[in-house]
Amino acid sequence: EKIKDISKSLCDSGFVTAFEFNEKRKNVFKVGTGSKELDKLLGGGLESMSITEAFGEFRTGKTQLSHTLCVLTQLPGANGYSGGKVIYIDTENTFRPDRLRTIADRFNLDHSAMLENVLYARAYTSEHQLELLDFAAAKCHEEPGIFKLLIVDSVMALFRVDFSGRGELADRQQKLAQLMSRLQKMSEEYNLAVFVTNQMTADPGATMSFQADPKKPIGGNILAHASTTRIYLRKGRGETRIAKIYDSPDMPEAEATFAITGGGIDDVKE
Repeated sequence: EKIKDISKSLCDSGFVTAFEFNEKRKNVFKVGTGSKELDKLLGGGLESMSITEAFGEFRTGKTQLSHTLCVLTQLPGANGYSGGKVIYIDTENTFRPDRLRTIADRFNLDHSAMLENVLYARAYTSEHQLELLDFAAAKCHEEPGIFKLLIVDSVMALFRVDFSGRGELADRQQKLAQLMSRLQKMSEEYNLAVFVTNQMTADPGATMSFQADPKKPIGGNILAHASTTRIYLRKGRGETRIAKIYDSPDMPEAEATFAITGGGIDDVKE
């Protein structure tokens, strides 16, 4: 109780006016995706102080989008955004520096300097994934304002491996909730844009309700509520992909078409 009283005297009540909160929100920046259409869908790009989740089947452009964001985060953008460094946590061994080089060529960036600005870690277990977030938070604390984007590709892969069957589902969801809570806190505390990718699974109950698309993102309600904006990616014709806003606090449900090119995510050429 004493500790509580002391902390109360040191901290404010936790409430601020909407005006004060609005002032804090003015620090929010947007990171471009490489495609004007996709940026428009997201209201200008990937938002900081929030978690954006992209889910879809394999080959829908999740990792390609992650790689493109690694490069675009380093470029100055709209509304005085100065660019910054990236933290990339890879759970599926799909990170390729060579891919970043070809994307950097599109924007005429120096390869070495661009690669130096991406901090990479490979996670091997769900526990390790949580530990890496602690290291990432320490890095953001050491260099305030330097890191602008945190990518986790993909957020659920290791949880699928470490926890199997319904018996371990409650434990898995609790661990996942901790991970997502940590990501949300980091995004707000260090003004980071957080981008996570996610896999999909067949929904056995969908056939009963005659849904058009019987697949759904994995991670259940925990992930659904933790992500601020959810984007559903699906294949289009050839190299085109379709992104749909699946859930967002301030964006309408809409779709955008983009292409996967040698230079990363781009608009579809007619």
